[in-house]
Parts: sequence; structure tokens; C-alpha cells
Amino acid sequence: MTRFDPKTLTFNEQGLLPVIAQDHDSGEVLMLAWMNAEAVAQTLETKKVTYWSRSRQAFWVKGETSGHVQTLVDLRVDCDRDCLLAIVRQTGPACHTNRRVCFYTSLKDGAEIELMAPEM
Repeated sequence: MTRFDPKTLTFNEQGLLPVIAQDHDSGEVLMLAWMNAEAVAQTLETKKVTYWSRSRQAFWVKGETSGHVQTLVDLRVDCDRDCLLAIVRQTGPACHTNRRVCFYTSLKDGAEIELMAPEM
């Protein structure tokens, strides 16, 4: 076992790296968001998945306002160290559109097909 050093991660020019959130129980890919080094550290410390909002230029603890919390089960680094996989326990929808996942549109034969409606 090697001690984790966030400096070994490869962040982009904006100091961010993509994070894929996957549901621990179902294996569903829920969403993609971004973290900076501090968001990684906060997530590991609190077990509440914390992202960096590019539009607001602020930290975003998933579910802080919506109640649709992501609790960290495991955080994994890919082979190039430029992407993370957050395995989470998701409470409620993961998508801001109130759908279970953000990947709810399929592209087939030149058409967009909506795979799921928002949860009520």
C-alpha cells in the first residue's frame, strides 16, 4: 500500500480532473463532474462527494441543497491518473433534471431518444 499524494494526479489547465460517479449497488453510471485537489481532499475526509462547479466557481457538495446526497464508498484513480471514479451511495436522483442518471438520452439512427422521465 502506498500513501496517496494528490500531487500525483494529472489536473487540466484549470486545475481540474473529471470524476465519474457510479452507483455502488446498481453499477449505474450516474454523472460526470469535476474536482480540483481540494475537492478530492474534502471528499476523502468527509465521505460526502464534493465537486468543483465550473459555472459557479465554487465547491458543490452533492445533495447539499437538493437532498440528493452522494456518500462516498470508494474513490478510484484511472491508469493515467487524470480521471477519478467515485463509487457512491446515491440518495434520490443524481441529475439536476431530477432523473436518476445524467445519461438519459440515447443517440440512435440520427435520433435522440429519451430513456427516462424525471422522477416526481
